[in-house]
Amino acid sequence: MAAELSDLPYYLAGVLLFALFVRLLSLVRNKKLLLPPTLPGGLPFLGHLHLCKKPMHLSLANLAALHGPVLFLRFGSRPVLLVSSSIAADECFTTNDLIFANRPKLPSGKYLNYNNTTLGSASYGPHWRNLRRLATLELLSPHRLRSSSAARADEARAMARHLFRTCAEVDKASMVELRPILFQFSINHLMRQIAGKRYYGEDKAGTLSAEAMRFKAMVEERFAIGGVANVSDFVPLLRWLDYKGMKRRMVRLHKNRDELLQKLVDEVRNNKNHNENPEEKNSTMIGYLLSLQKTDPENYSDLIIKALIITLLSAGTDSTSATIEWAMSLLLNHPNAMKKARDEIDAYLERTEKGKKKRLLQESDLRNLPYLNCVVSETLRMYPAAPLLLPHESSGECFVAGFRVPPGTILLVNAYSIQRDPRIWKAPEVFAPERFEEGKAEGKWMIPFGMGRRKCPGEGLGLKALGLALGTLIQCFEWERVGGEEVDMRQGSGLTLTKAIPLLAMHRPRPSMAPLLSQL
Repeated sequence: MAAELSDLPYYLAGVLLFALFVRLLSLVRNKKLLLPPTLPGGLPFLGHLHLCKKPMHLSLANLAALHGPVLFLRFGSRPVLLVSSSIAADECFTTNDLIFANRPKLPSGKYLNYNNTTLGSASYGPHWRNLRRLATLELLSPHRLRSSSAARADEARAMARHLFRTCAEVDKASMVELRPILFQFSINHLMRQIAGKRYYGEDKAGTLSAEAMRFKAMVEERFAIGGVANVSDFVPLLRWLDYKGMKRRMVRLHKNRDELLQKLVDEVRNNKNHNENPEEKNSTMIGYLLSLQKTDPENYSDLIIKALIITLLSAGTDSTSATIEWAMSLLLNHPNAMKKARDEIDAYLERTEKGKKKRLLQESDLRNLPYLNCVVSETLRMYPAAPLLLPHESSGECFVAGFRVPPGTILLVNAYSIQRDPRIWKAPEVFAPERFEEGKAEGKWMIPFGMGRRKCPGEGLGLKALGLALGTLIQCFEWERVGGEEVDMRQGSGLTLTKAIPLLAMHRPRPSMAPLLSQL
């Protein structure tokens, strides 16, 4: 009996250890159960990447429609939280905004984003806060936007002049492809703000210059190989094998792009007028940053300046031209909306310029053209330039829609799905600018420029450029579809949401505008 009692502590210790083991197993199991639902069919090494077809935002929207608005996926070895619901997205960018303030450090960022040091790719911290402060308070401030409005007006006039000259006869419609013309507008007004020059011009034959073509090709290459659709970022073996020559393409792109950007910086640095005239020196983005470089060379090195330039160009060229192309496509398919926007512009200018010489639409007019702004809003709702917002990454554990999200999880928010959610928007597949009239859409979820700490600081500039370019096209020309058939609205793939088939349209000068256009 005494021997049995002496063995009791060992039995109790064994029972306690077993109970502790069961409890720990239960906690681990419960934590796994708290993860968002995942998809069947994940493959070794690839995870769920094989389920993501192009265009990726449509593929992920289809997966969310089948399996739920909050999904836990694996891209290679990286965990990914896919959010396609406004409620969950709001939670990510409000309650958990700080936790999701990081960007994933993808291997391609070494070549595409100056080793992840650009405003869009840098992780949350002192470096990013400095870049954000510069962008918000200096480079894209209301004062800067006002001072650069003349450049946007010049480029809108240049666009109208070019389109007028492509008309064989004033009273007959001519066919034009809008994409290169819109891209020229986008790059030129940005380059004038950045470096004080029209970077993208035309030779006497009316074709694009060799330098312009080279730059355009680099922009297109950047959007084609970047982003979460680059599987080599998630599968180390594919990087080692240089799948589809992706690394060679990125290295070549980085080299060519860096040479062009350094040339821009050196041109401003060596410009005597910029050096001798303080006002002119600070009138361009590069000139202003070079003035800061003299007193703080570490925070305003040439590398940092080039990273800021590439951020502005990446965010403002393809996205702006693509959105205007979508807007024109929608208006051509809905001629009543085109007429309503044109009548609004005509009525406003006639009312305010009574007795004065006819003029082109100006940026300051946009706030008095509510329907034109509704067209822009509806276009951004249906075709957001970044349908999958730039990826975020969780710095710690958090909860989204009641599910546990581990640290180091990449967050993908499908703005395209959210902005076409029938629970939020009535008839979401229908183009209806009227849904934004008189505050009808107030409180409804739209995030074409992102949300929270990492929201795009260029929203104000983007909306001004969109409204001015679109309004100029509507005011100056009559537009028709080619052959009378509806414009093809199929979507392309890439970081920016572009049309799969470039827009071809028939245009001719409006009789009331022809005299003015002939004088541009």
